[in-house]
Amino acid sequence: MALSLSQLNAAPLEEATQWLAGLYEHSPWIARGALAERPCTSLAQLKHAMVRVLAGAGIEPQLALIRAHPELAGKAMVDQSLTAESANEQSKAGLTHCTPAEFETIQQLNRDYNARFGWPFILAVRGPRGTGLPKAEIIATFARRLQGHPDFERQECLRNIHRIAEIRLNDLFDITPTQGNRVWDWQEALAQHTDPGYAELGQLTVTYLTDAHRACAERISADMRAAGCDTVHIDAVGNVVGCYQRDSALRISDEGYSPIFHKTLLTGSHYDTVRNGGKYDGRLGIYVPLACVQQLSQAGKRLPFDLEIVAFAEEEGQRYKATFLGSSALTGDFEPAWLDQVDANGTTMRAALQHAGLCVDDIPGLKRNASDYRGFVEVHIEQGPVLNALDIPLGVVTSINASARYVGEVIGMACHAGTTPMGNRGDAACAVAELVLAVENRATQDADSVGTVGQLQVPNGSVNVVPGHCQFSLDLRAPSNAQRDRLATDVVQAAHTICERRGVQLNLTETMRASAAPSNAVWQARWEAAVQALSVPLHRMPSGAGHDAMKLHTILPQAMLFVRGQNSGISHNPLESTTSDDMQLAVDAFAHLLNQLATPASD
Repeated sequence: MALSLSQLNAAPLEEATQWLAGLYEHSPWIARGALAERPCTSLAQLKHAMVRVLAGAGIEPQLALIRAHPELAGKAMVDQSLTAESANEQSKAGLTHCTPAEFETIQQLNRDYNARFGWPFILAVRGPRGTGLPKAEIIATFARRLQGHPDFERQECLRNIHRIAEIRLNDLFDITPTQGNRVWDWQEALAQHTDPGYAELGQLTVTYLTDAHRACAERISADMRAAGCDTVHIDAVGNVVGCYQRDSALRISDEGYSPIFHKTLLTGSHYDTVRNGGKYDGRLGIYVPLACVQQLSQAGKRLPFDLEIVAFAEEEGQRYKATFLGSSALTGDFEPAWLDQVDANGTTMRAALQHAGLCVDDIPGLKRNASDYRGFVEVHIEQGPVLNALDIPLGVVTSINASARYVGEVIGMACHAGTTPMGNRGDAACAVAELVLAVENRATQDADSVGTVGQLQVPNGSVNVVPGHCQFSLDLRAPSNAQRDRLATDVVQAAHTICERRGVQLNLTETMRASAAPSNAVWQARWEAAVQALSVPLHRMPSGAGHDAMKLHTILPQAMLFVRGQNSGISHNPLESTTSDDMQLAVDAFAHLLNQLATPASD
């Protein structure tokens, strides 16, 4: 029989501890410490309480917990001495039915891993969906993490242990993240569409207006209709627009209703991807609100306002040298000159739109009238390591960072690597190398500033020639325009100083400067209230990445919610992942936001 929170809160400490004793392998002290904080208001609160207990215990107890776990497909499995929970998990992942080759591979990985780190490899083998990882993915993850730093790997083991405990807790309470699983399944289905040349490699790449892109639009359209959207259409730039219409019986009265009460709420994110990207970047922000629509529709409920979900056709700038095409059309910032841009195959954007059956003459008409809308909210996977490192599932965005980008080159003197003394060189690459470290040092001095030299090239470089020419990129970001400008000024000055001292020539050109998009205070507070209502720790954070919310910010109040990513929060990478439990919390938070807005005094 499933446990309930009321039972857990009412039971004596030792009895409650015994119920939760199997969550952490041979370590009931973690549950006992968390239960001392009762009453528990939600499972999410209980989960994080256990995270805090383990974090505060220190390294030695953490290592003891890690070492209490059995090896994957190891001796304990062979001699059937696994705990019931571990046996169930390894079975679900198919580890009890390895081929001889798979078994030997895992045994060798176990030996290598133990030799390197001194503890067993820990992986939540039931995976992000809770149904079990494929053996090939387990082996690939094992091999990848074998190369990690010991300090990082210890923390990664602990994060996986918490995920194991989360799944076990769900089982104990008979909890299924139904909407989170649905969001997961929608995204898995959408990820089946990928561009030619990448499909054969098993990689996800969906660039603007390709066959795969148009197939995604059709699938999203079908998902919107099936979930309960009343109207669905693909607009003139390829955005998929679904609307769940308000309760037409509701009228604005003089009793507490403001004129804005019935205005449309706009939400959404993009469905294009970078090359060989992940399944959740952008797409999570389409399907989380759609899960709320499905819930409302199935319950026969209507909101007092229209909910408009836009799956933006383009945000990444992968096919053409223009980004935020989809959201730019809604803000009236779509540049007609973009239509003449040419992709790598010589196809203009105009021709691609026409081939997709879209009418370029209709693009200006996509501009939204801001007075028709209450605001814009966006859900997005974090795309970074912060929430993952803190073991917190949701984060409230305070601002989308301001940014500045440059392309640069340093020109020195190419000369013989063997005959030119070190003091007589005009080494262009060394100057840029010093600049890279200067960028790192300067950005580190600020809270939340970042600086990146992501491209380095020595044209016609040779192993025995001192580099006379070095090209590079420079990307600078900070939470405010003022902080970005100070960072940029200092870095540019450092570049000139380095090159002058080294006797080389610097050419530096600014290619982009984007303003920060601070979250609207009222809308940020609504996200915060939604997170706190779930008894999830409130964490405020800036967004270092750009999002469609940056564009909508120019015409509407906006605020964003981040969802924790797995694998250290990596994004723009096939390892990008999140769990159905965290997706469920995002759906619950979005539903809470909708309920707030449905209250007459919400504006």
